[in-house]
Amino acid sequence: MAVLVIAAMTLLRIVYASAIELRTDEAYYWTWSKEGALSFLDHPPGIAWLIRFGTAIFGDTPLGVRFGGIVAMLLTQLLLADIVRRLAHDVRAIVLAVLMPEAALYYGLLMAKVAPDVAMIPFAVAMMWSLVRLAQSGDGRWWLAAGLFAGLSMLSKFTAIMFAPAVTAFLLVPDWRWRWLRSPYPYLAVLVAILVFSPVLIWNVQHDWASFRFQGVRATANYGISLRTIGDYIGLQFGLVGFVMLPVVLTGLVLTAWRGARTREPAAILLSTAVLVPFLYFLFKSTTLRVGDTWPMFMWPVGFAADAVNLAAMMKENWSARMLRSSLFWARTAVTTGIAFVVIVFLYYVVAPWNLLGKMDPIGAEAGYEQVAARAQAALDETGATWIATTDYRTYAMMRWLFRGRVPVIEINERGRFQDFADPGMDRIKGRAGIYVGREPDNRSSLWENIPAKREQLGKVERRWRGLVMDTYAIEKLSGWTPDLSPPKDSPLFQWKVLAGEFEERSLG
Repeated sequence: MAVLVIAAMTLLRIVYASAIELRTDEAYYWTWSKEGALSFLDHPPGIAWLIRFGTAIFGDTPLGVRFGGIVAMLLTQLLLADIVRRLAHDVRAIVLAVLMPEAALYYGLLMAKVAPDVAMIPFAVAMMWSLVRLAQSGDGRWWLAAGLFAGLSMLSKFTAIMFAPAVTAFLLVPDWRWRWLRSPYPYLAVLVAILVFSPVLIWNVQHDWASFRFQGVRATANYGISLRTIGDYIGLQFGLVGFVMLPVVLTGLVLTAWRGARTREPAAILLSTAVLVPFLYFLFKSTTLRVGDTWPMFMWPVGFAADAVNLAAMMKENWSARMLRSSLFWARTAVTTGIAFVVIVFLYYVVAPWNLLGKMDPIGAEAGYEQVAARAQAALDETGATWIATTDYRTYAMMRWLFRGRVPVIEINERGRFQDFADPGMDRIKGRAGIYVGREPDNRSSLWENIPAKREQLGKVERRWRGLVMDTYAIEKLSGWTPDLSPPKDSPLFQWKVLAGEFEERSLG
């Protein structure tokens, strides 16, 4: 039965991946897959490589871009199954572990999209799997495998470093600590991880540590305590993990942590710490900063494994029959209601014609760029312009995706995002008119004081989804100017916007 459920849900993800147009960040990461850079400003290159894998099979289509995420989900489930098999020796626990991700919206449906988290998750779970193998076998060579997968995780997203406290506790808390502290294997594992991660380090050395400065805003920003951001964080966890699933998993993690503290059992310490420490850190950060919807998503698959193992352990311990029945009931309820919720969300986006969330809809808010691209194409035809300019990376990414190389598309500002990118087609840009496509009010930004182009307004176009206007874009003709792809680093045209809160309009110097 579990195999049939997984097969059906995988088919559901394939349909979703094929039917829904790319979101702006997905298109942005797709543009990375067309470049040969060692790394990128926003994230490491893992997601670009994952997209390249999918498009090599299915071409530059929504399914091609997202196919890697579908494969990543299946690999994650296989690893979870083996972790639980080794720790619980219980078929029911294995079934629970592989069905829990299907019942969580982020994994059951939204792994059919591309984001750095999607690339990181299977490698992060593989690192946990390697350490479980180490705990069971005592073979120090598993440290090297863990180091390899840790490096690959970091090569996908920097937040993989948040598993470091769990690995440290796994090393130091159990009674074996002196054995491994004297062994070369943990230190070699760190070296392996650094070597695998080295493309990111090399790129950052060449570019003034740009990625770390860019991401550092998230770690250091403090905008004052806000109940709203706390509510956003907790609400997102309920929505993306599950209204029943989240408390079920957290309960299992707390019991696993208690068991690990009491017995110093390495796997219990590892799995519980790997989730509870990042969860509490993000909860703390949410008091002063809005935590992004995907930031904590790397940790919950480990929580699913911990909860499944915990239920199997409870069966062997002196828990009351009532407690055992209650635990099993809520675990089953979490899976059944969660899968039902995932299917309902799928039907809403793929089949239903309504817009129930207005401009707050996370998919609809980024839909309708085809209308903008069609108007831009009409402007190109009317004016004889040969290239498209934008002033934000989202519009840039969607125009580049929708035009698929037929017309050069560049973002004329934030050039720090595009370091080591290939020539976008300057032979078709230099000395020729272009079409500016800009989200209002970006067309009235002070940025234009630094751009000596002659601007001719051609009109506006609305971006709509299911009958609702999501945004309005200005269409202008630019002439008498050729954009500089490599402006000085102190130029407003090079600097990028920082990531969050009230600093959205400031540049990072």
